Amino acid sequence: MTGWDTKLANVLGKSAGKLTKSEKLVTVRDLLDFLPRRYLDINKAGRLSEFEVGEQVVLVATVVSGGARRMRSQPKRRMYQAVIEDADGQRAGLVFFNARGHEQALTPGTTAVFYGKLDSYQGGLQISHPSYSRGDLDAPDLYPGPLMPVYSHVPNVTDAGITRAVSHVLQDLRAQRIPDPVPQEVLDRHHLLSQLDAYQSLHLPIDHAHAARGRRRLRYDEALIVQVALAQRRARYDALRTTARRPLPAGLLERFDQRLPFELTTGQREVSATILAELSRDRPMHRLLQGEVGSGKTLVALRAMLAMVDAGAQAALLAPTEVLAQQHVRSIEAMLGDLAQGGMLGGAEHATRVALLTGSMTKAQKQKALLDIVTGEVGIVVGTHALIQDQVEFADLGLVVVDEQHRFGVEQRDALRMKGAAPPHVLVMTATPIPRTVAMTVFGDMDTSELRELPPGRPPITSHLVPAAKPGWLERTWQRVAEEVSAGHQAYVVCPRIGEEDQATDDESPEWALAADAPQEAGRPIRGVVETLASLRREPALAGLRIEMMHGRMSAADKDAVMAAFSAGDIDVLVSTTVIEVGVDVPNATVMVILDADRFGISQLHQLRGRVGRGSGGGLALLVTDSHTEATLDRLAKVADTTDGFALADLDLELRREGDVLGADQSGRGTHLRLLRLTNSKDVELIELARDDAAQLIAEDPDLAQHPQLAALIAGQVDEERAAFLERG
Repeated sequence: MTGWDTKLANVLGKSAGKLTKSEKLVTVRDLLDFLPRRYLDINKAGRLSEFEVGEQVVLVATVVSGGARRMRSQPKRRMYQAVIEDADGQRAGLVFFNARGHEQALTPGTTAVFYGKLDSYQGGLQISHPSYSRGDLDAPDLYPGPLMPVYSHVPNVTDAGITRAVSHVLQDLRAQRIPDPVPQEVLDRHHLLSQLDAYQSLHLPIDHAHAARGRRRLRYDEALIVQVALAQRRARYDALRTTARRPLPAGLLERFDQRLPFELTTGQREVSATILAELSRDRPMHRLLQGEVGSGKTLVALRAMLAMVDAGAQAALLAPTEVLAQQHVRSIEAMLGDLAQGGMLGGAEHATRVALLTGSMTKAQKQKALLDIVTGEVGIVVGTHALIQDQVEFADLGLVVVDEQHRFGVEQRDALRMKGAAPPHVLVMTATPIPRTVAMTVFGDMDTSELRELPPGRPPITSHLVPAAKPGWLERTWQRVAEEVSAGHQAYVVCPRIGEEDQATDDESPEWALAADAPQEAGRPIRGVVETLASLRREPALAGLRIEMMHGRMSAADKDAVMAAFSAGDIDVLVSTTVIEVGVDVPNATVMVILDADRFGISQLHQLRGRVGRGSGGGLALLVTDSHTEATLDRLAKVADTTDGFALADLDLELRREGDVLGADQSGRGTHLRLLRLTNSKDVELIELARDDAAQLIAEDPDLAQHPQLAALIAGQVDEERAAFLERG
């Protein structure tokens, strides 16, 4: 094995053992990617004044005095105390509760690099049990400039030892004359260092500007890896051929449009026109539709599904939960009326039928649905993961609509796509607006459409932050709910968990797990649906109201019954977990109270409040919190101040950074962006450059046959698991 994948032991010998054991630095690339955390300027940096009490310090200092003495509590043991002085003359004490070895190593006049936590003791500064190294300073020939790299702590290995190992590895790689993975013309075009020079500048910098050039090159590599992987996916998808689906005139779509009691928004018309044009081509559509809560994405998707039925094919809508799947069926059938009663008494001419398929259906219900699907009796199929089971066969699947893309893995979506005789068209919907930089990085293999405009006549949702600790505020909240109910409307009360009896296992399901992006404050109890239901039934302001609950651990039949009763107006207040977060549509619900709102993320809060204000009665969201933390209150206030989901998505990215936004928590892995920061304008520029470069490279050489080093770099960084993560987003 040669080059980047060479085992460190083959280059460094036995000295590689400590690196491999403690940090799992196995290969040459592993070591080179173990980048310094910071740099210490031996001539002027590392002063005590640079650090606050409680921080980890790294500084060059000289021992001015020291001595060992017996410990009073343990007379047989000796402790060593010393005083060190930095370049400014500022002093701090050192204390070791075992003097062995230290009194010989830290004699007065000794200069070393010290690492440890800075504490306050008897009015002065002190560092207890610091680690230190003279060897780092005894290697002047190792560093080309005054900057000394400081790495994450590796037991029994000094920073100089790591740098020396890196230097040896770089010399070995240069001797092998390994080609750079990025074509030279690309490097020249963007004024980028070679990869070896980049690692050299990061581990052995001449100055900070030199290190910055190396970091820019590695950030570009990271951007290019992602963009090439996405460009290859797009190229493979573009190479597929499918059946062009051209709807017949005077069909279902035209009749549906004629019955609409409102005008489509400009955005809905434009996106629909784009989708219908793509369905009529022999290349499969692969489009992401993102939009504001309530912007009418489902209507756009339904028009596409009707066009597919008009063309003689079937459409499948994959929903993440049974509640949402059932809601989709109800709303689609309500919108279509007799156009959804094909072959039934009272059905319109050329009507179709809508089928539901979920895991909780009875055997008889499933068998009937499966028969109707395989015979083509059903034109539109709505279901959960049950749709991807082997026994589900379609007569002619032409369009797959995936609702809430982030809830599904690529394997699940592909399993449904494979059920088409020819590759079906794919429309992916998300109600969580995505910042442009995230969309460019994660969904770069898909065409993207946005719906920002709300249907005319829909009043905006008003949101207020409710500090529960303020006297009377929570009582007024319940009075406000009662007022809405008295006016003939309904209300949601959302809790972050189910209840006391489920406390030990609440984290098992994303339907009620706490939002990973919401900062958690220890010590405060979390409100649950069960206890909140009991509390609200005792609340004087809500006396006489019909209050029920719904959560993810209820049976499918019970959830459906509760949701149907709420939709019918038979329930005044529904206490629920986030199972109602997406897609649930009850126009008569005008107010939502979100308890422990600080336990939810920004996008989740935006999704939740989108369940109200869907009718003519307006919408009110009350964000209740017991938190006193300024940052938490500021975050919630910003959510309350705007209903612009795209602006909130940018705020979400700013606060959370890219790890969680890209789906790291759902995937169980860390962010795949190690150096790039999507909030950094210069990094965004690099991503845009890399996207253009990737498109050109793949257009000229789809399999990277002419660029084996780049292909190997991508294969090492983007395996199938990560590629699936990228596609899922």
